[in-house]
Amino acid sequence: MHVTARTRDDFVVDCPGCGSAAHRVHSRYQRHLADTAVAGRPVVIDLSVRRLVCDQPACLRRTFVEQVEGLTVRYGRRTPPLHRLLVAIALALAGRAGARMAAVLAVAVSRVTLLSMLMALPDPPATNAASSPLVLGVDDFAFRKGRTYGTVLVDVDSSAVIDLLPDRSSDTLVAWLTAHPGAEVICRDRDSSYSLAATTACPDAVQVADRWHLLQGLSRAVEQVCHQHRGCLKKHAERGQGRPVQLPVLDALPPTLIVQRVLNRHVEINRMVNIGYPVSEIARRLGLDRKTVRHYRDIDLDTLLASARDRRSVPLDRFKPFLQAEFAAGRTSGKELFQRLREQGYRGGYSTLTRYLRTVRAGTAPPAPAEIPSPRRITGWIMQARENLSPRSTAGLDEVRLACPDITAACDFARAFTDLLRHRRGAQLEDWIRQAERTAPPPIKGFAGFLRQDLDAVLAGLTLHYSSGIVEGHVNRLKTLKRQMYNRAGLPLLRKRVLLA
Repeated sequence: MHVTARTRDDFVVDCPGCGSAAHRVHSRYQRHLADTAVAGRPVVIDLSVRRLVCDQPACLRRTFVEQVEGLTVRYGRRTPPLHRLLVAIALALAGRAGARMAAVLAVAVSRVTLLSMLMALPDPPATNAASSPLVLGVDDFAFRKGRTYGTVLVDVDSSAVIDLLPDRSSDTLVAWLTAHPGAEVICRDRDSSYSLAATTACPDAVQVADRWHLLQGLSRAVEQVCHQHRGCLKKHAERGQGRPVQLPVLDALPPTLIVQRVLNRHVEINRMVNIGYPVSEIARRLGLDRKTVRHYRDIDLDTLLASARDRRSVPLDRFKPFLQAEFAAGRTSGKELFQRLREQGYRGGYSTLTRYLRTVRAGTAPPAPAEIPSPRRITGWIMQARENLSPRSTAGLDEVRLACPDITAACDFARAFTDLLRHRRGAQLEDWIRQAERTAPPPIKGFAGFLRQDLDAVLAGLTLHYSSGIVEGHVNRLKTLKRQMYNRAGLPLLRKRVLLA
């Protein structure tokens, strides 16, 4: 659809160079402006505009073209409404997806044009401010998980993202804080390069350790205790079944792929730790996450191998009690048993079943394994508030507490710390740390030592109302935008979308 229009001949226009009125017309020419669609049809405005002559001798502009307010801009081939529409599409969808959406709206535009329009947008005023917000939230995000990371800075009071930094080193954050002074409270995740940067650049600022990350660290310590005492859980479960207790001999484990991988990783990671490599460098060289490296560094080999052996489950394992009961009742037909297992949800193969049935017929099949909850499930029971546990979970946790005194102690310490955190009883923190250092299981002692190293920030986190919750929300939004662009966006494009979208 084409719309033909013409500017008025008697309209006086001021020269953009000197501001004086221009009356003399030099010539006219046609401008073709794309506009927003009407009834699903693209619109082009064919506008005849005047080129005028400026008669002021001192003016550097000899001629200029008149602009129609709200319709034209210099060198523009789109009307302002269409430009605003495309900018909104670019902010929401970026390149390829934005071009597809524009086509649905009857606007022809390429992905490159959309990205160019997006990158031409100015940063928000808060980003260009000379000072930092009073309450600054700092957290890291992954460009590529386990490999490269950046830093997101958030104004906690206004919930606005202030900037993205290209890495998470202390030097980069120190440079930003030095260029933007004024932060009085800095919310961060844990004792890290961020704490060093905050201490260096803003020594008077109050540092607040994030409560969610404190709970995450405690949860990791509790899970480690549960891993270390799986033998206690198995012994207790087998006693309950009336079976003789026989703990596995770890040295006799068959060299399965999982066990061999655990052995190799443990040897390699601890070799590099003994050489003196930091965790981040070990993770980079081995292509692992830093949490995995710390896991293999901090947990003894017997516990790792026990977990590896327990992971070697097959689809038939949970049906073995049923099969043994069927054999005891005289029902031994493999095909009939296979059909009944299928009805109960078995998804394994017939050959797996027949191999197991041969051991049952020969009397060499081991008894059905005692069912014990996983360390992660036990940790979930412990970390949840008591009133939120179902009756079944409460009963399961009570059984676990009966099985192992160390898990019981870890549960008591974890719940005491959780109460301090949820009710902001920071004044009782040092008492908890002292008691944990004296009597808690080793992983909980390690967590208490971490709290003591970062005591001021942890105390502030358990006392003040500030938190990094809004920062974590923006990290999740950033991940969504990054994945929407298939993880191919560089920092400049990602930064624009996070700041402006």
